[in-house]
Amino acid sequence: MPTTENVIIIWWGPAGHTAAIYTARALLQPLLFEGFMAGGMPPGGQLTTTTEIENFPGFPEEISGLALMNKMKEQSKKYGTRIETKTIDKVDLSQHPFKLFAGTEEFHAKTLILAMGASAKRLRLPGENKFWQRGISACATCDGGLPLYRNQRLVVVGGGDVALEEALFLSNFGSEIIMLVRRDVFRASKAMQEKVLKNQKIHIMRNTEAIECLGDTTLQSIKIKNNTSGEESLLECKGLFYAIGHHPNTEIVQGQITLDTDRYIITEPGTGKTNIPWVFAAGDVQDKKYRQAITSAGSGAIAALEVERFLEA
Repeated sequence: MPTTENVIIIWWGPAGHTAAIYTARALLQPLLFEGFMAGGMPPGGQLTTTTEIENFPGFPEEISGLALMNKMKEQSKKYGTRIETKTIDKVDLSQHPFKLFAGTEEFHAKTLILAMGASAKRLRLPGENKFWQRGISACATCDGGLPLYRNQRLVVVGGGDVALEEALFLSNFGSEIIMLVRRDVFRASKAMQEKVLKNQKIHIMRNTEAIECLGDTTLQSIKIKNNTSGEESLLECKGLFYAIGHHPNTEIVQGQITLDTDRYIITEPGTGKTNIPWVFAAGDVQDKKYRQAITSAGSGAIAALEVERFLEA
């Protein structure tokens, strides 16, 4: 019979490691499963693909996402977190203690913190992998202010509110912002469209999509296609930003826990509580709005404090 753990934390990232640090310091002996390429990401999650981070407090000199996650991992282990590089691929939340499975291995938990994160949707264009984080990003607010993109022509792909927000944000740094919209209309709100149309740095190419990424060591241009005429051309740029959405890594809890229409875990406002007692969620798996390392870490702390209170009670 497996030992019943006080708290199990599923998967990596700032939320998972912050929750681990808090629960470990509370002497709860947390067990964290960082996953092996879980959700298509290495241990540490999406943040490990970011080459330079300038907005995480405590690091006046920029730090890579991988280095930051390694420091978080080192800190959580220092206080007693046990870390397994295994992927939890099945959970049973119908009974307490909860049952978790990594292949044929079974684990039991009194409390559970879900911190599986969310993965940015990508276009998977030819050349994309080569220039990922070398000119291509899925987070303008994370990367847009980096020296690589300052005073350069930048391209945003997308037609929703997020795409327009990212274009407006990038206009503070880039010399020109080109928006590629696959259709002839935006999906964004009228208010956001008005803001974009008034910004003289932002230019819109409708019925247009990117089809290939080109360059040497960094992105230099993209091949684009007009969806009406079929004409292809080259667009010189130093940055390509995807704003086509994210998908939360909630597959293992679907049908067992309450999700919203976009499959994000619904938590009680101001807490990490889900609809199932003893189960908490933190980070991008329940945050579709901000998706920042610092907000993810904060929600991890909140979930950990809730766990402490539950176990004390």
